[in-house]
Amino acid sequence: MDAGRLRDFEALSLFEIKDELIRLAAGTSAKAASTFLNAGRGNPNWLSTTPREAFFLLGQFAIGESRRVLDLPEGLGGLPARKGIARRIEDWLERQAEQPAAGFLLEAIHFAVDRFQFDPDEFVHELADAACGDHYPIPPRILRHNEAISRDYLRCALGGGAWPAGRLDLFAVEGATAGICYLLRTLRTNRLLLPGDRVALGTPILTPYLDLPRLEDAGLETVEVQAAAADGFQYGDAELAKLLDPRVKAFVLVNPGNPTGVAIDPPTMAKIVRLVRTRRPDLLVITDDVYGSFVPEFRSLLAELPGNTIGLYSYSKYFGCTGWRLGLVALHQDHLVDRRIAALPEPVRLEVERRYASLAVDPGTLRFIDRLVADSRGVALNHTAGLSGPQQVMMMLFGLSELMDLGRAYQAVCIDLLHRRFQALMGGLGIHPQPDRFYDAYYGLIDLEAWLTRHVGPKVAAYVRDNVHPLDIVFKLAESHGIVLLNGGGFHAPDWSARVSFANLDDEVYAEIGRAMRAVARGYLQTYRAVQAARPGPADPPD
Repeated sequence: MDAGRLRDFEALSLFEIKDELIRLAAGTSAKAASTFLNAGRGNPNWLSTTPREAFFLLGQFAIGESRRVLDLPEGLGGLPARKGIARRIEDWLERQAEQPAAGFLLEAIHFAVDRFQFDPDEFVHELADAACGDHYPIPPRILRHNEAISRDYLRCALGGGAWPAGRLDLFAVEGATAGICYLLRTLRTNRLLLPGDRVALGTPILTPYLDLPRLEDAGLETVEVQAAAADGFQYGDAELAKLLDPRVKAFVLVNPGNPTGVAIDPPTMAKIVRLVRTRRPDLLVITDDVYGSFVPEFRSLLAELPGNTIGLYSYSKYFGCTGWRLGLVALHQDHLVDRRIAALPEPVRLEVERRYASLAVDPGTLRFIDRLVADSRGVALNHTAGLSGPQQVMMMLFGLSELMDLGRAYQAVCIDLLHRRFQALMGGLGIHPQPDRFYDAYYGLIDLEAWLTRHVGPKVAAYVRDNVHPLDIVFKLAESHGIVLLNGGGFHAPDWSARVSFANLDDEVYAEIGRAMRAVARGYLQTYRAVQAARPGPADPPD
């Protein structure tokens, strides 16, 4: 595709470009009777089976409980009863011993009762009742037993073996995508982020994080804190210094990164923590840690700076459950946002409190996380807020499965799967990288300019940079090879880079993707040589 046509795509969203690439790649594959490979998607091609088996088994028990209470013609049942339900599920599961998940479900119930000191009937009733989906979630923010389990799961997934003192309060939401949308709205309605305020974005970053602050209803200015490839995609000192600007009200990042796949390493983490504690104690940090589960002993900024950080987490990638829409917003009980609300000028504070006047006699006592829940349903429908009961049951079972897996066997299998695919693609590119314990291998950012510089020479790389449109790489892969990758520039990554997902295709195709990228590079090399040969006078000496 010529450069003029490619320039037409520059203003489009990354995901709109993706749709065009899919159309081209699918057409190429059909013509050549070859395989269409969409490595631009982040949806994993695996799923966690045992917790799901337990969910569906629990559903059978819950329906039996319904019919035990009331069983009328045409399928009209009652609501599960609390008294004695723990004993009944134990007896029932013993009769279901041949079912694959019966042992797990019984063990999970005993584990949760012992670990969290749950009342057995209260806990099992919450499981059965919520699995039926017969009530609005109460409390709307998160079910009581789910909060205890999910809080401990976050400690396991994001705490790196340690967690700060004090309580972490959670709001169960429809994935981290819902979480960030709710969060930006409530920060705005509580006058904590106003139009014209500056927000620092840790780039490269997932495209919606680039777009959301700039939308008209947010009206925020953005400052990029760039994690450069030369620094191993860690934030350098000069970039972190941008956070010292008092006009920057919040720092938003994805950790480990998307598209880089790299987690913040301990030296960089220490610099951020020191900067916030000593120079910017007023800085709000928003961290999306969805990929942290793929890094052993991962530690989030939520664990390091609990009083400044709002955490977003999604179960979607690790457990292969994007369709379940399971996520959490996490705030420490002693948090900066509540202090900032209390310190608003009185006329502003009173105006904000009027928004929540229908929820409390003294709306000024409502904490930020409760305002977040209310705003998710436009305040007026606060009583219907919250993630559905069946979703929260699935969340509990996923969390319990990980807490019970003391050897982290499931995590090891996921990590091995991703790194095996990463190594296959690197082999196809002729690269043999050293292991990096801060790399999650969920995504890979392949910088073709850097590859050309190293493997072909800087003159060829300079020719490509000066004469080839950055989108040409992904369009050539789609048109000539039936392969869809996302252009790195759409994430504010290096322009001549492409993001590969190692999550959604079979192992054996990744070497093929690597070879296709080398073929694109060979095409650029051949064009460079042809141009050199056509020039009058002696050709440039080879690199």
